[in-house]
Amino acid sequence: MAKKKYYVVWNGHKTGVFTSWNVCKKHITDFKGAQYKSFASKEAAEKAFKGKYEDYVGKDTKKISLSPAELKRIGKPIMNSISVDAACSGNPGKMEYRGVDTQTKKQYFIQGPFEKGTNNIGEFLALVHGLGFLKQKKSNLPIYSDSKIAMSWVKNGQCRTNLQITPENKKLFDLIKRAEKWLKENTYTTKILKWETKAWGEIPADFGRK
Repeated sequence: MAKKKYYVVWNGHKTGVFTSWNVCKKHITDFKGAQYKSFASKEAAEKAFKGKYEDYVGKDTKKISLSPAELKRIGKPIMNSISVDAACSGNPGKMEYRGVDTQTKKQYFIQGPFEKGTNNIGEFLALVHGLGFLKQKKSNLPIYSDSKIAMSWVKNGQCRTNLQITPENKKLFDLIKRAEKWLKENTYTTKILKWETKAWGEIPADFGRK
C-alpha cells in the first residue's frame, strides 16, 4: 500500500495543506505560477506551509555537491523555453504528464491520469506533445526534459518500453502509436535539452510529489 502523503499549496486557487493529490491538483491547475510540494507527514507539511516555497523545493537535490567548476560547465537554463515532466504512482501505475513555461510555470498542457503506465512512457509522450505544441504555435523555443531515456526514444522515433499492453492501458498504447506516427510524419527544428537537476533543482514541470 502506498504511503499517505500531504500536499502543500503555497500559491494556487486555494492554499493550505491537503491530504489528496486530486484536491491539490484542482487548486493548482490553470493557476499561473502555482507553488506546491508533497510531504511524508502532516507535521512536516504544516511546518512547510508556514514557511516559504523556495525553502523546500529543490533542496533535496545534489546541487550543493557540485563544484564551482562543474556549475560553470553546466551553466544556467534557458528560461525562455518550455519544460515537460511526468509522474507515476507505482510501476506500472497511474501516470500523467504535463508541459509548462519554464520561467513562469504556466501550464500549457496536461494529460492523464492513465492506468497502468510508467514514468518513462509519460516522459516520452510529454516530449512529443511538447514538440507538437511548439510546432502548432510556430514557436522556436527549446524544450527541456530531465529524462535521458525519453530523449533517446524521441530521437529514435520509437517508445521502447517493455510494458505489456493490457485492457487497462490500451488507451495509453494508442497514444504511444499516435506519438510514434507523429514523429515519423513530421519534422521539427526544436532543440530538446537536458534539464540538469543536480545544478538547477527540480524541473519546473515537476508534479511536486517527491
